[in-house]
Amino acid sequence: MNASEYLPNDEVAIIGGGPAGMQTALALSERGFSVRIYEQKEQLGGHLKGWHHLFPHGVAASDLLGQLKEQVLARAVPLHLGQSVDRLQKVGAGWALWQGERPLGRAGVVVLANGFALFDARRKEEYGYGLYPSVLTAADLEAVFRKEQPWPFGSDRMAPQVGFVHCVGSRDLKCGSPHCSKLCCVTAVKQAMAVKSLFPEAQVYCFYMDLRMHGLEYEELYRKAQVDYGVRFIRGRLSEAAPGQGKRLHVKAEDTLQGRPLHLQLDMLVLMSGMVPAFLLEQQERAVFLKEPVFGSGFVPVQGLLAAGSVVQQEGLFASGACKGPATLPEVFADASAVAREVEQYLKSLKAVGHA
Repeated sequence: MNASEYLPNDEVAIIGGGPAGMQTALALSERGFSVRIYEQKEQLGGHLKGWHHLFPHGVAASDLLGQLKEQVLARAVPLHLGQSVDRLQKVGAGWALWQGERPLGRAGVVVLANGFALFDARRKEEYGYGLYPSVLTAADLEAVFRKEQPWPFGSDRMAPQVGFVHCVGSRDLKCGSPHCSKLCCVTAVKQAMAVKSLFPEAQVYCFYMDLRMHGLEYEELYRKAQVDYGVRFIRGRLSEAAPGQGKRLHVKAEDTLQGRPLHLQLDMLVLMSGMVPAFLLEQQERAVFLKEPVFGSGFVPVQGLLAAGSVVQQEGLFASGACKGPATLPEVFADASAVAREVEQYLKSLKAVGHA
């Protein structure tokens, strides 16, 4: 598309083709608005593509993703895959979208739905991620469940020793991530139960600061992990992971409830990397368009805190889903519908004053 071939001013451009972007597009399309999705990857799905089963009921992530894709295709929503938007330019009552120096088009409204990134676990050097093959992140373990990667200890070991470390890159001022990522605890519980299902004789430990089981049936899942699966929950953080006996890891921790140190030999250590902002725009563009939020989390700031999608001080720019902060999938879907209503009201207000 050249600079003169702009999209209609009442069209909505959604940046991000994950669950938030797809659900927002569906909600707007059902309201009769023209919508386009820009996704920097070659496929829709976002992080949902990498998950095996979803909590709390074990629904296959691929089933949910397939349903979303089918609905988007059925609505004939135009998809721009492999196109990243790295610059926005305010033009009249709308926005111009750019990829470097290449114009992508114009839209009356832009919805940021670029989701989140995962904390780089290599920054926590004491855990040895990237150094020891048996140290994985939660995302790596999902790939193992999907049979895209092998078990680090070999699938023939019937009783592996496995540890999960909560809050890696969350609630950590030293790492610049003071926020709670909200999903790490329940993800650890889900994955610990999955390991026990595959290896019933395994010894599985979860090391936590304190458990925050947000969401319906999450607390029940935690109880089930203890009672039915025998997962051991230890309040305390690991201080170090180092090479141990054979191919095992020697980990040092402290049980703060019992007030005693722990030394364990583990076959696999799983780090629950937290959710951090996905920097869609260049840093200079963020400073101009997004304004750094008061809380300093780096997520996209919006007007107010209750069901708000309008980006601070930016008319016609909205945000949907986890780009605003950690959120569960049900929360993402509900937020997408709420943002669609906000966008509808905004476009109607533009037409009422003759801008569109």
